[in-house]
Amino acid sequence: MKQSESYASVWDAIADTPGQAANLGARAELMQQIAAFVKRQGWTQVEAASHCGVTQPRINDLVRGRVSRFSLDALVNISTALGCRVLLGGNPDPVHQLGHRDAARRATRCSNGAAPG
Repeated sequence: MKQSESYASVWDAIADTPGQAANLGARAELMQQIAAFVKRQGWTQVEAASHCGVTQPRINDLVRGRVSRFSLDALVNISTALGCRVLLGGNPDPVHQLGHRDAARRATRCSNGAAPG
């Protein structure tokens, strides 16, 4: 019987490197934060696109969680267009301290200090 592998996150399971896993995790989390912010504003996808400086199909990809269609740069630009700051944080050496790969925790803060998600 084959022993199953254990991963810290789904991103660790599908990525080839710890860096790729961290990037995927950061993009997914930032997308969730942006989508939650848009939802709380009560905007349609067209309205959100206008506020974000992107097209409605782009917002559709974002709210549907299509991570592969967004770079971190694009997501930071969208957050900035919404008046939010992206704050990155994490464990300085998670591989050695925790014994496994661990994506850095991310948070987005709006100009009023409230977290969008």
